[in-house]
Amino acid sequence: MSTSIRATHLVTNAAWFGGSLFGAVGLNPAAREPDTRREQVEVSGTGWERWGPVQGAAIALHLLSGIAITADNRNRVAGHAPTTVTTVAKALLTGAAVASTAAAYVHGERLGRAEGEDGHPRDPRAAEHARRRLSWLQWATPALTGALLVLDAELGEQQRGAAGLLDRRW
Repeated sequence: MSTSIRATHLVTNAAWFGGSLFGAVGLNPAAREPDTRREQVEVSGTGWERWGPVQGAAIALHLLSGIAITADNRNRVAGHAPTTVTTVAKALLTGAAVASTAAAYVHGERLGRAEGEDGHPRDPRAAEHARRRLSWLQWATPALTGALLVLDAELGEQQRGAAGLLDRRW
């Protein structure tokens, strides 16, 4: 397997994880500082609009490189039970991360539409519903993509064999 494909897989997951974590820890709290709801939505929306294409490209490349890695390792995935379990878990978590990312995008769009131009919500119920969903969705994606990084480390450990730095007798 090409080092560049593995590196692409890891770097794109890191971008997906890091961008979503920054959103939850940095951008979204900073967006609450302006005085009006409309300004708050604009700050958050602008940040996510700028990050969106980068995140979309990272997700697409992550999925494509993951397919390539799985295809290349198909015999190990099929014939080694621990690898099979980890690969299936990773596929399920990846699907959940894609779903949480897409749901956050949809609810962010709904929040933007529900907010009025004058700072008064056009649809207060829709705005509040979107805010509630986003309050937990913002943490779902970094949790899921972080778990993917852990599973990548596990797959690497499964591949390297028994002897390692910590296994040596001094």
